[in-house]
Amino acid sequence: MNITVISVGKLKEKYLKAAVDEYSKRLSRYCKFRIIELNDEKTPDNASEKEELQIKQKEGQKILNNIKDNTYVIALDLKGNMVSSEEMADMINDLGVRGNSNIVFIIGGSLGLAEEVLKRANYKLCFSKMTFPHQLFRVMLLEQIYRSYRINNGEPYHK
Repeated sequence: MNITVISVGKLKEKYLKAAVDEYSKRLSRYCKFRIIELNDEKTPDNASEKEELQIKQKEGQKILNNIKDNTYVIALDLKGNMVSSEEMADMINDLGVRGNSNIVFIIGGSLGLAEEVLKRANYKLCFSKMTFPHQLFRVMLLEQIYRSYRINNGEPYHK
């Protein structure tokens, strides 16, 4: 299976980069894994709704340019479905069984995801009603993908 994470914004903190590198290495045992980092658009202070919409659309176009037609897209969205770790593991396993060997998880920028990206998504996933910095969230997402593979392989992983 091919798992890709498309994330708007660069990782800046060394400790977060180290965590992402560690989970990327661990995931390579289970799947072909890669991360696509896209530059975020600068949001001016006191940006108008129109300016924010334009920024989300620019970021959204960059995201969509990196998604192939045969890809199952999971958008991380506050309005998405909340699932347990076991349910996420089942979802990843079921997608593979059904022949969806290319899965993309999308983490938007600080303003969220453009409507076009949400329309392209096959599934919208929410980790929490809380808001997290996208840099930290990337680590959390990788940990949950890794946990999913451990669960699916019957390997021990703390609960």
